[in-house]
Parts: sequence; C-alpha cells; structure tokens
Amino acid sequence: MFIVKNRKIFFIFSGLLVVASLFLIFTRGLNVGIDFTGGTSLEIVYPVERPALSDVKQAIENAEVGEVSIRPFGDDGFMFQTQSDATSTHQAIYDALLTEDMTASTTPIMKAPNYIGPSIGEELRSKAWIAIITVILGIVLFVAYSFRQASKKVSSWKYGIIAVIALAHDIIIPTGVAALLGIEIGSLFIIALLAILGLSVNDTIVVFDRVRENIQLKVSRDFKELVGKSLNQTFVRSINTSITTLLVVVLLYFIGPATTRDFALILSIGLAIGTYSSIFLASPLLIEAEKIQKKQNIAKDN
Repeated sequence: MFIVKNRKIFFIFSGLLVVASLFLIFTRGLNVGIDFTGGTSLEIVYPVERPALSDVKQAIENAEVGEVSIRPFGDDGFMFQTQSDATSTHQAIYDALLTEDMTASTTPIMKAPNYIGPSIGEELRSKAWIAIITVILGIVLFVAYSFRQASKKVSSWKYGIIAVIALAHDIIIPTGVAALLGIEIGSLFIIALLAILGLSVNDTIVVFDRVRENIQLKVSRDFKELVGKSLNQTFVRSINTSITTLLVVVLLYFIGPATTRDFALILSIGLAIGTYSSIFLASPLLIEAEKIQKKQNIAKDN
C-alpha cells in the first residue's frame, strides 16, 4: 500500500523527469543521424592497430572538415558520417588521418562511401513514425479489448490510455538522455524505442491483469485497496523479470561491440524507467481514473 498511499509523490517525480527530458530535447536538440537526414557513411579501417577514438576526433577537428559523426566500427575501423556527399570531404577526412602520429603503426584504408539520399532519409523517418504510432494504437486497442471485463470500476479504454501515458513517459525520458549525451538518433535508436515499448507494456499488463483478476474475485470493494494488493502480488515478479533482462542489456553495453553501445545504454534506461512506470505510475493512475469515473457516475445519477 506504500505506493498507493504515496502515489502523488511518484506522479510529481515522473512529471519532473518528463519535463526535464522535454527541456533537453527542445534546448539541446537531437543528434539526428544520416539515416534520417541523408548523407554519407564512410568506413576507414586500420589493418594492424586502430588508434584511440580521442586522437581520431582531434585529427578531424583540426582538419576543419565540418560536422562529422565518428564511432568505432568492428575491431579495426571507424565509421564517419557526414551530411556532405562531396568527394572532397571524404578525401579531407582520410587525409586528416594520414599524420605521422596516426600512421605510426599502420596506414588506414578507406572503403567505398555509402550514400543515403535525402529522399531515402525522409522515407526512413516516415516509416519510423508510422512504426511507433502503429505500435501505440495497437496497444490501446489490445488493452481496451482485453480488459473489457474489468470495466466495472474503470472503463476498458482507460486502461489503454493509461498504458500509453506510461509508454510516452518511458520513451520521452530515454530520448532526453540521448539529447543530453548527444547520442545519434538513427535506426538503432528507433529499434531501442520499439523494444522499450514492447517490454514496458508487458510489465504494465501484468499488473493490470492482476487488478482484473482481483476485481472478478471481489478481493476488496475499495478500488484503491484492491490496486494496492495487486501491486503487492506482482511487485517481486515484475522486478525480478526486469532485472534479469536488464543484466543482459547492461552486459551488452560493457562487453558488446562499440556500434551497439548507445543502443544498449538507451535500452537499459528504457527498461529501468519502464519497470518504474508500470509499478509507480500506471497502476496509481488507475486509482485516479476510478475516482474520476465514480464522480461522473454520481453526476449522471443526480
């Protein structure tokens, strides 16, 4: 009952996290990758020994070739992404790495650039939005249909709306972290968000399902008490399941390839926030929805 009694504290905490994330998104902006803007992806490999990422970034900065995104690629190379498709820019990036310090052990090899046109970037961006919106609408319809028998206290469609509120909370906060850290918003980031949506709604439905069962079993006439008991019954299961999944993703962050590190970081944050929202946000919101519905029913009767 601790969560139920102190739900306003958790509402305020979640609100502050969301506001802070939105502030970061709108003030710092998002580092949108060439997947969505169009540009060129250039791979340069070092057959013998790859230099430090910090040295490569410094060399590119000194060359003043414009804005270039750099990340380790595989075990022996770097991936350079720029919105410019000019051959001179690609050559300037390569030339910047041909300094004495950078080629002390091996001469880098530049592979053929991979071009992504603006129209392709626009198409990918549209498909990303369609994927997210489709998932959200599907969740609302699925939850509303599944919980139609639990609508005595709260209308079934409100279960779906509350689930979406929790999901919005779960993707806004990781996106705010991405804005803070300058993480590239590309295909992997969208995949991470979709994974967060799926894993988070699973936790939420587990709790909601126990609420539905307790309503049918008439565990308590007091809806607030019923939700509190449902949370107590599912709390350990939700935490253990999330921790198990989170350990795998955290392990991927530390020992996985550098190309998936940002993906693992965003997914880890999303998993933690999703577990929190399922327990501390979505379920308490059911209580508020029930209170509003009760007032509406009283008003209709009068």
